[in-house]
Amino acid sequence: MKKAFTLVEVLIVVTIIGILAAVVVPIFQDNATKAREAAIKDNLRILRNAIELYAVQHDGVPPGYTNNDPTQPVSWLAFWFQLIKDGQYLPDLPENPFNELMTVRVIPDADELPAEATGQDGWIYKPAIKDFRIDWPGTDSKGIRFYDY
Repeated sequence: MKKAFTLVEVLIVVTIIGILAAVVVPIFQDNATKAREAAIKDNLRILRNAIELYAVQHDGVPPGYTNNDPTQPVSWLAFWFQLIKDGQYLPDLPENPFNELMTVRVIPDADELPAEATGQDGWIYKPAIKDFRIDWPGTDSKGIRFYDY
């Protein structure tokens, strides 16, 4: 006589595996979200420190101004050349862990920071006040807006 599992036994095992997966998957997803939150905070800390270091070494002028002249318009290209190109301040611009973009929207001195993040860019930067933010809408696991980090 052959020994085999019955259909009922197989269905019970599959059901138990499904229940265990339903319990475990949200835990892993929550950990992935918390890892992204930690990455954002760390990236912002590194970027803000690099901006501050650049400003200290250039008579208080933050990166983003053409020829380090605050009377000149701000630009993404000036920011990149001053902070990233030679690797003195940053080896590369970190990407936004949510939308995987490395683009920086540089806000001119005369304009206000946007009230809300859109997620269209990786980062938002206003050189006049050395404010560097993540461009991602929504809130973290504690209810704090990512934009307010």
